[in-house]
Amino acid sequence: MIAVDVFIIGGGVNGCGVARDAVGRGYSVRLAEMGDLASGASSRSTKLIHGGLRYLEYYEFRLVREALKEREVLWANAPHLVRPLRFVLPYQKGGRPAWVLRLGLFLYDHMGGRKRLPPTRVLDLRRDGAGAPLKPEFVKGFEYSDCWVDDARLVVLNARDAANRGAIIETRQQVVGARAKNGEWIVSLRDLATGAESEVAARVLVNAAGPWVDRVLSRIAAHEDHVRLVKGSHIVVPKIFDHQRCYIFQNPDGRIIFAIPYEDDFTLIGTTDQDFSGDPAEVAITPEEIDYLCAAVSDYFIRPVNSSDVVWTYSGVRPLFGDPAVAAQDATRDYVIKRASVDHAPLINIFGGKITTYRRLAEKTLQSIGESIGARGAPWTAQAPLPGGDFPDGDLSAFATNLRAQNPFLSEALARRLARSYGSLCREFLGDAQSLADLGPDFGAGLFRAEIDYLVEREWARTAEDILWRRTKLGLRCPPSAAAEIDAYLASRRALERTK
Repeated sequence: MIAVDVFIIGGGVNGCGVARDAVGRGYSVRLAEMGDLASGASSRSTKLIHGGLRYLEYYEFRLVREALKEREVLWANAPHLVRPLRFVLPYQKGGRPAWVLRLGLFLYDHMGGRKRLPPTRVLDLRRDGAGAPLKPEFVKGFEYSDCWVDDARLVVLNARDAANRGAIIETRQQVVGARAKNGEWIVSLRDLATGAESEVAARVLVNAAGPWVDRVLSRIAAHEDHVRLVKGSHIVVPKIFDHQRCYIFQNPDGRIIFAIPYEDDFTLIGTTDQDFSGDPAEVAITPEEIDYLCAAVSDYFIRPVNSSDVVWTYSGVRPLFGDPAVAAQDATRDYVIKRASVDHAPLINIFGGKITTYRRLAEKTLQSIGESIGARGAPWTAQAPLPGGDFPDGDLSAFATNLRAQNPFLSEALARRLARSYGSLCREFLGDAQSLADLGPDFGAGLFRAEIDYLVEREWARTAEDILWRRTKLGLRCPPSAAAEIDAYLASRRALERTK
């Protein structure tokens, strides 16, 4: 039986972040994810690295301050995945008073040690370009800084770095049980592709199963439910403004709605907040949610957004730690780490959290691991670039320009996409190619066989969905036939491997 120091259940951002931090400190690590990496809530966020401006209203100062500090840490460590974004907040009469907004933005500017991100400023929307798409009654606004992130790729690159350092990362591996024995855990696994079962011994078990954290816990220990499941849905429409700033709108029901430039030609709109019951794997947007989001942004934009404009939707279930009596949009986004033991076998359960604070959550989880089985190493991830983020000065534009100069057969758009997704790692599959033909067949929208092979061999991709909607967002651009063609190619790869 294989034995490790740390066994992690869950391949979302928290699980992969903990795996990376732990193996980097010298622990042996194994992680099991029952689906694809980031296939749950971690790929279904609003894709922001942000402090959470509205959390100030609920006095969550610790969470906001920690998140604000993390913005520039993550930007420095993953400049290919994280980029600064300016947010335009139009002032609406009858909404939050202007003095409240000014005070909140003043705190937002000064709580987190902002260094590189520009400060808040007041906008005259009658003269500023951000006012052009808005209805004429919006004459005043505020502009502040946060960051955007490719959430699914952030997860995958944490897993890639963990594996590079020696962690075992396995997908489509379901934890079907765990029992304590002689002060350690015996974890039972089932390979969902083959049905094969196996066991792993671990000195400490980390339950980072996200929306399934209580379900996993119920299989291994007596417990009370801690997680409140809240559904958030998003829609994507053809872009409705031409600049690269984001809008944050105040809805009359107290919710916040974002409209964000997305994948060059689209606008991402979200999110809803609704309590959810059922299987998180089956979550989907409802027609009522689509209508709600369309109506919310249409209150602000001159050109209304209709359900017929929607080209893609996605929904996720956030595992929030909190009181079910509180309104869903008001529930805390903070995380809670609980350390326990079963027959002297250490168990660490992670509840809640947000993508912005995953690295700090991992550090605090490592503190609990150290208290359980002995500390090793010091915190290290704050100064460590993620794979691909090691290009000079973190200048993504310059890197994309140089990439095209070195590979002149790449179009400007393709070079920019590869730079944003992979950073310096794209050279691993571009290799010594002299033309696009050297990259193999194009499955659509510039997705060549060489990139697919790389995603299979280095990033755990197994299906067209993994590739088109998580490793890339080319599902927005590829023809409808692409998914079937990719799955057929992947099946042929597997068949060839079995003959070797």
